[in-house]
Amino acid sequence: MAIQAHAREEIRQILTQSLRKKFQNYNPEPGVMPFHTRLLGEDRLALYSFIHSLNTNFGTSIFEPVAVSLAGSQFISAEKQQKSGTQISSEAHNAIQRIMDGLAVGDRLPNKPQEIEEIRSVCQSGEMVKVRPTRVDLKLVGTDGTTYLIDIKTAKPNAGEFKGYKRTMLEWVAASLAMDPSASVHSLIAIPYNPYAPKPYERWTIRGMLDLEHELKVAEGFWDFLAGPESYESLLGVFEQVGIDMRFEIDKYFAKFRNVSDNE
Repeated sequence: MAIQAHAREEIRQILTQSLRKKFQNYNPEPGVMPFHTRLLGEDRLALYSFIHSLNTNFGTSIFEPVAVSLAGSQFISAEKQQKSGTQISSEAHNAIQRIMDGLAVGDRLPNKPQEIEEIRSVCQSGEMVKVRPTRVDLKLVGTDGTTYLIDIKTAKPNAGEFKGYKRTMLEWVAASLAMDPSASVHSLIAIPYNPYAPKPYERWTIRGMLDLEHELKVAEGFWDFLAGPESYESLLGVFEQVGIDMRFEIDKYFAKFRNVSDNE
């Protein structure tokens, strides 16, 4: 399904404005690399540094607003950087610890629906403790009232990081259920593109920690979930077109580094 015209325009504006803002505010790192500069040229090093800098905030400046724009066609609401809640019951905290301990030593396999119900059964038992969970990158509410709390990751997480992400997702569920024990809530990780394509996204670090069916969406699985079949390919087309439309601006920006190198 092609991305709707109004969403395509919103995404085009997001990309264009994000790049122009980056051009205005970006200053290459002052580190001197004389051998690299002589071998590759100042402009290529500047481009490399720019891409590295852009990657550090690609999620918040581009993927999150693009996801919000796309999800408008399939969900009742879509918001970025939201709170999951402000408190978790002491018994829910204990349940999360038991789940994490069981997964860590291999006594249990990840099963998100079961884990959610374990937390739900004690979500208001014991003392209610104030917490400040990590903000939710993307919060969606479906037409059936189901809430999806999504953590968008743009890097290649290692084993320790996945363990932390798992705990965070369980805490989001506990905080949401503390407010409404009957709520239908799911938490998951989204990876906007597959760095191993065309091979499947297979990270050994995920094994035994994430329920792959219910807790992970990668590339097409994420974008098509937001806006329907073939949205991923359609979105790549929008990115490509913006790159074509801004080619002159991009080349002009990096030309000044080439001129500096040529004059040395």
